Amino acid sequence: GIGGAVWPVEYGGTPPEGGLDAFMDLILIDELARCGAGGLIASLNSCSISLPVVLAHGSERMKREVAPGVIRGETMMALAVSEPTAGSDVAGLRCTALRSADGRHYVVSGEKKWITNGCKAEYFVVACRTSEAKGARGLSCLLIPRKAAGVSTRRMKTQGWWSSNTAFITFDDVRVPVEDALIGEEGRGFLYIMHNFNHERFSLAAMAARYSRLCLGHAIAWARARRTFGVAHISHPAIRAKCAEMARRIEATQALLEQCAFWMDSGVDAVLLGRQLALCKVQASRCFELCAREASQIMGGSSYLREGKGQTVERLYREVRVIAIGGGSEEA
Repeated sequence: GIGGAVWPVEYGGTPPEGGLDAFMDLILIDELARCGAGGLIASLNSCSISLPVVLAHGSERMKREVAPGVIRGETMMALAVSEPTAGSDVAGLRCTALRSADGRHYVVSGEKKWITNGCKAEYFVVACRTSEAKGARGLSCLLIPRKAAGVSTRRMKTQGWWSSNTAFITFDDVRVPVEDALIGEEGRGFLYIMHNFNHERFSLAAMAARYSRLCLGHAIAWARARRTFGVAHISHPAIRAKCAEMARRIEATQALLEQCAFWMDSGVDAVLLGRQLALCKVQASRCFELCAREASQIMGGSSYLREGKGQTVERLYREVRVIAIGGGSEEA
């Protein structure tokens, strides 16, 4: 599965012999990220942050309905958590799912924003409030099909990740059967989402590490070929110092990333692992931010253009913010 999810064989998955470990996951994400276009990976990866919630907590009937098509690549799905008034603050979500008079249906009302692949997904894993309890205790996860009456989406114009089909979703009194929609238990949605964040942060950190390397590689190649003030651009001490600082940050980030992969394979407690992965994502996103800036400085006007030798760095510069904010912001 894209993004490292080990899809069960009974639903059509084909994990390699011996299982897929976190280092193989890291290699997969790293290789995909070599293209330097985060929107591509985000569009491929959205199922790996939504389907695992169903596989881990959904009913067998729900798994049979959704998983085979997603695993075969025939069906798309998306994770719908963020809202206009709450992003990383998951406990502050306002979208509601109230029971009907007969108690057999949820009536879902609210809005979701910044939803990756939301324009193409056929199913949404939606975090919403199913009780009057405040904060995290009142949240549950529901599986809502796009075809349900009252579901509408529109594409949002983003700074980066253009191919990820980022959507604004409106649920206008969407009526879904409780038996078909509820994932796991009522009131435990916050916990499901928090555990799900671990792999999402790992993926984003891995992407950021590779993008940092891409920025450094393009900057060095440019500086070697370019001549300024009568000498090779790379020969200027200021330029060499920038490259050395980027390399130092990248190697430190890679070391922390591989340590996290080891912890993931070692069965470390999910809460402890979550803390380490949150720190890893901050390290990776800040490394990426510095590398994008310094590569742009080294390449000058070429990195300002969406064409020519600087186009990759230009695109990556626009993707810094989504890496830093998405999947839980640096401050969350």
